[in-house]
Formats: sequence, C-alpha cells, structure tokens
Amino acid sequence: MCGAKAGGPDARSAKPGETTIQGSVTRDGEPVTGYVRLLNETNEFTAEVPTSATGQFRFYAAEGTWTVRALVPGATADRKVVVQQGGLAEVAIAV
Repeated sequence: MCGAKAGGPDARSAKPGETTIQGSVTRDGEPVTGYVRLLNETNEFTAEVPTSATGQFRFYAAEGTWTVRALVPGATADRKVVVQQGGLAEVAIAV
C-alpha cells in the first residue's frame, strides 16, 4: 500500500519537519484505485505509489512546487501543489 492508514491518511504519523503531500483519487464521488506519480518542477518523474483501496495516497517530499498525477483506468489527471518545508498539502483529485 501507499503508507496511508486504513480509513484515510493520518498526517500525525509524519515525523516533525517532514513535508507531506497526501490526498485521494475519486470518480463520481467514489474512490478509485490506480497509481499516483509525483513530478518535480521540470515535470521529471520522482516517485510513484499505488492508491489504497479507498483511493488515498501519500508522498514525503522536499519543499517546492510539484505535480501530482493520478493514473487510473480510463483517466489521467494532474494537480499542481506548492508545499513548504515541514508542511502538509492535501490534494483531492477527481477523474
């Protein structure tokens, strides 16, 4: 799995100072399983995780501007995220 706790991401599991990007992927309000990629400022691949059974994902990343790309059956969607050092960015992706 992606490291998210069953029932949803729990930012309290992050260590102090860690920068976290997490969220969920849905279609018509229902969770979607697939993969989520993290791309850096120049759109280069950095990481990929599978979504959980509830469509959730989590990345630990450096501060900066990132693209979160959902890759699910029949759809792809991108979201830009700006996160500060030690911050938490919540990303909801509807495909």
